Amino acid sequence: MTQPPPPNQPPDPQGGFGAPTPPPQQPDPGYAYPPQQPDQGYGYPQQPDQGYGYPQQQPDPGYGYPQQPPATPPQQPYGYPGQPPTQPQQPYAGGHQQPAQPPYGYPTQPQQAYGGYQQPAPAPAPGAGRKLSAQMQIVIAAVVAVVLIVGAGVWYANSGGGEGKGDEAKGTAGTSQGANGTGGSGDTKGLGGGGKEKAPANTKAKVAFQLPQPKVPDVTDVSGSWVTDKAFVKPGVNSVVAYDLDKGTPLWTLPLTGQVCGASRHKSADNKVPILFEAKKRVAPRYYQQCTEVGMVDLNTGKLLWSTSVTGGTAGDEKARFGEITLSGKTVAAGGTDGGAAFDAANGNARWKPQANDENCYDLGYGGGEGLVAVRKCGAYDAQYVMVQNLDPMTGAPLSQYKMPAGVKYASVVSTKPLVVAADVGETAGDGSGISDFFSIDEKTGKLKAKITADADQYAARCRSTKVESCSQAVVGNGRLYVPTEEHEGSTGEYGDETNEVIAFELANGRMVPEKADAGDKYTLVPLRMDGGNLIAYKVPPYDKGGQIVSLDGGTMKETLLLENPGDKSIRSAETSFSLNGAEFRFEAGRFFIAETLVSKTRESTSTYDKEYLVVSFSTAG
Repeated sequence: MTQPPPPNQPPDPQGGFGAPTPPPQQPDPGYAYPPQQPDQGYGYPQQPDQGYGYPQQQPDPGYGYPQQPPATPPQQPYGYPGQPPTQPQQPYAGGHQQPAQPPYGYPTQPQQAYGGYQQPAPAPAPGAGRKLSAQMQIVIAAVVAVVLIVGAGVWYANSGGGEGKGDEAKGTAGTSQGANGTGGSGDTKGLGGGGKEKAPANTKAKVAFQLPQPKVPDVTDVSGSWVTDKAFVKPGVNSVVAYDLDKGTPLWTLPLTGQVCGASRHKSADNKVPILFEAKKRVAPRYYQQCTEVGMVDLNTGKLLWSTSVTGGTAGDEKARFGEITLSGKTVAAGGTDGGAAFDAANGNARWKPQANDENCYDLGYGGGEGLVAVRKCGAYDAQYVMVQNLDPMTGAPLSQYKMPAGVKYASVVSTKPLVVAADVGETAGDGSGISDFFSIDEKTGKLKAKITADADQYAARCRSTKVESCSQAVVGNGRLYVPTEEHEGSTGEYGDETNEVIAFELANGRMVPEKADAGDKYTLVPLRMDGGNLIAYKVPPYDKGGQIVSLDGGTMKETLLLENPGDKSIRSAETSFSLNGAEFRFEAGRFFIAETLVSKTRESTSTYDKEYLVVSFSTAG
């Protein structure tokens, strides 16, 4: 009998937009991540982000500040071709690996596309140090968009039963293209609209409240934040606390036996949410207890409706340890390397428990929401594979399953219905994002509809590889996957005007649609959530303005401003003191919240611009 990897990995430390969170004084042996350097405050040179288990490519001087000229020639403008494959990609079914690629940006020989179509050679790169005119950039981008879609980038397969047998790769060559050659239908009829968020008469926001970080002896997980019509609710130290929407004063505090160690992204329609918490309070020198307790919190009243724990799986007769929790309808599901369990949301009665030696498989975790999807790791330790199963939430019986390709160690659920999964195949992403590809899967049959390759040099979505429900900046709606591009040179070609776009792919076939949303010079668009058929996005501000919340029409991608934060230096400093890839961003009914997920032992600071916050809130109300 083989044993699974070490259980219950704590979350990654995160830094600010340009400043990492200080490391724990007494690191927990369960952490798999190297420690970070002390936080020097926003705007100071930073150490590389250790989040998501990977080192970053370059230190980030902070969002919005003008960038220094690179030592190498400037990057190609957005839309310029990336590295074409050296031979036609192979489908992942059956365990075939992608061939090794030359370094990004190096020229290759013209390739024979699937179906015999000869791919045109890409346009040559501009000379070192020379800037293209805006008109030339547009021409190149348009030409290259056709080349990329026709030549390579998206493969989709008929994956029978998730077993990888009889899969048939299909390319996009010969299929109908969108009006501008980007592979979409160009038909946005019936998409977008229907959102609840409306632009107020005055979009100028004010600070509603700012909450300082609590005093803790070491790195402490405070993941989870929820908004009701009366309160903003957030885990504290051995507690869950509700804050008044206008003043930030506590409305109620729910004490717990230990620290919250997991929180559901989903809550019920009547504001009930499941959490994980530790059975005992942390004491020196051990700052972590076992994450074994499952509970349901009423966000309206602050009551713990029920709490429980289970045994089984690799934990044997001991309490099973969990790493994450979610909610789907009437079922609460918790997963970790001891296995997975599910509970009746009404009373906490176990629907199923971790099973020992269940065909050498165990549930890493679950994706919730409209459906319930399990990510399972199976097989002998030296030959493991990952299975994605769409479950009956009441019984846990698989309704369909899809076997992830060879080279996938973990998978993250972006959406359960429609089913979209992200993974880093063969650890090829190389940027710490945890994503090399998105998989659009038919949740009813388990067949793969489309595989969307997410080039790390082009797209900015992120998933924590060891967490099933942890992806950010990737949103599913309207039968599409919305993702942001990486920052690139703005319209002026000057350093400091970097910008990006939000683009979309059709889940039915993986094609990029023609429509996109431009952030505008010096801003960075970050997708947050769907609002009906619209997409709510945060525009990270430049160094001299406040951030914005916008609504993007899900079809046309037309932008509507909903909120704009003040540009005062001290206020903007508070806004940008959080990690873009680690903080939680919530927007509801004209109120914008930025909340921390990890806090550490705070340092004494007398500077207005060097404070550390648990929550910062902005509002257009009143």
